[in-house]
Amino acid sequence: MSHPLLKRAIVTVAPADPAEDAITFVQGLVTNDVTKATNKKPVYAALLSPQGKMQFDFLVWAHAFEHGPGLLIDCEKALADELVQRLSLYRLRRKIDIAVDPQRCSVWAPPGSEEEEAKGNDPRLPELGFRSILNSPCHKEGVDARYLAHRLAHGVPEGRAEMGDLLWLETNAGDLNGVSFDKGCYIGQENTARMNWRNKVNRRLMVVPMEVSDPQRRKAIYRDIGLAVDHLKVSEIPRGLIPEWMKLSEPEDS
Repeated sequence: MSHPLLKRAIVTVAPADPAEDAITFVQGLVTNDVTKATNKKPVYAALLSPQGKMQFDFLVWAHAFEHGPGLLIDCEKALADELVQRLSLYRLRRKIDIAVDPQRCSVWAPPGSEEEEAKGNDPRLPELGFRSILNSPCHKEGVDARYLAHRLAHGVPEGRAEMGDLLWLETNAGDLNGVSFDKGCYIGQENTARMNWRNKVNRRLMVVPMEVSDPQRRKAIYRDIGLAVDHLKVSEIPRGLIPEWMKLSEPEDS
């Protein structure tokens, strides 16, 4: 059974006119191919700075609105209004409605808890569990702490506190299905593509036990569960802590 994530919010991107294409609008801004999102399986993506650094990361769902297809963006609640403002800057005079929707709720369930599948639908890693959006406000008690511990146990970073202002591929987005290298241009695409084709990702985010975390490399720390998120040179990553999903290139000096 799924439960609310109270630290998440839903931003709607909907056409305000049947002639407008809200999906194409978002497609030209974010790192992944949002045309592949459905109402059951989201796409993981980010909005970057022009230099290719992470500003917002989120899950994107397809949704049918009154005037045509659009998207639901599951993002950090603390950054939802800022995300709306940023997307609105790029809208210009296009007839697209962009807003936080308090009448929808992001929910999560661990893998194995849903009858139809043994693993989840999270596009980053099935082991992260099931995500969905309810068309009603969040009323039940949240499971944010449980979700956080589960996510970190699988070595997956998330959100601005852990990933903000890092180059997108340094956040492990390539391994976690957070970028498309053949969909066309988006904000920050040039640096992201260059790093990929030159195989030059010299630093990575790693979830490490708190006792081995380096304060000078640390992005976030969670003392209650004994874990931290460090931004490490590939050559400095303890090999025994590398999760199975992570693929490391040969390290270079940086």
